[in-house]
Amino acid sequence: MKEEYSDSDIQVLEGLEAVRKRPGMYIGTTSERGLHHLVWEIVDNSVDEALAGFCDDIEVTIEKNNVITVKDDGRGMPTGINQKTGLSTIETIFTVLHAGGKFGGGGYKVSGGLHGVGASVVNALSTWLEVKVYRDGHVYFQRFENGGHPVGDLKIIEDCSPDRTGTSVSFKADPTIFKETTVYSFDILANRLEELAFLNKGLKITLTDLRENEKKKEFLYNGGIIEFVNKLNKNKTVLHDDVVYVEGQESGISLEVAFQYNTDYNSQLYSFTNNINTYEDIFNEDGVKR
Repeated sequence: MKEEYSDSDIQVLEGLEAVRKRPGMYIGTTSERGLHHLVWEIVDNSVDEALAGFCDDIEVTIEKNNVITVKDDGRGMPTGINQKTGLSTIETIFTVLHAGGKFGGGGYKVSGGLHGVGASVVNALSTWLEVKVYRDGHVYFQRFENGGHPVGDLKIIEDCSPDRTGTSVSFKADPTIFKETTVYSFDILANRLEELAFLNKGLKITLTDLRENEKKKEFLYNGGIIEFVNKLNKNKTVLHDDVVYVEGQESGISLEVAFQYNTDYNSQLYSFTNNINTYEDIFNEDGVKR
């Protein structure tokens, strides 16, 4: 029997509906790895503020009931009306796909996020999400529920010091999307956050777990990737005491290299671009991709 294929079979998914319909297209998987990817999307926005030179402190908290809060002391998201959407810029960032300040404008010269879907995808895949922005002497607030729908408009809920700036995002992953688990691993979060601290020297990143058996770790490495190499070579026999370190800049592109030889037969080579591990694009000494 020949199945009919008509105009009515063509669906148009609007807003964040497409993300909820096919979450794997945006975060890869809805397994434990995808759950933690939500955290990386929000943390990366804060790290991008650090890359731009406006953020020194990032706090990641696992609240009770596995709610995640990411707070930074960056510039704070813009709070005015976006001319293209007619919505507040905050609502635009969290509800419109491919909306962000990383498409070649003046907001960011270097960033890990380039497609403008991170915050909106996290919102789409959460039972609820709340954002607070500290900017211009005010605390701005907006809440979203049921897959990214705003609960009221952006509003000022209190005043703060004119010198205080930054953004705080809290969210609860949707268990109807993440059916395998909605429980975050402290170790998975700690390992990645420590790596980010190594890659961004002078940036303090704190991870706090407020669930049972409360614990806290703080990462701050003023030596940057030099300290990263020291950690990699811990408990190994090194052939020279000091880590070789080189940094430079050309055409607006900065590069840092650190290495130290040890007696192991196999080498360890780690490559990162804008804090993203490029393990699939590493070239060996002969220029052959491996």
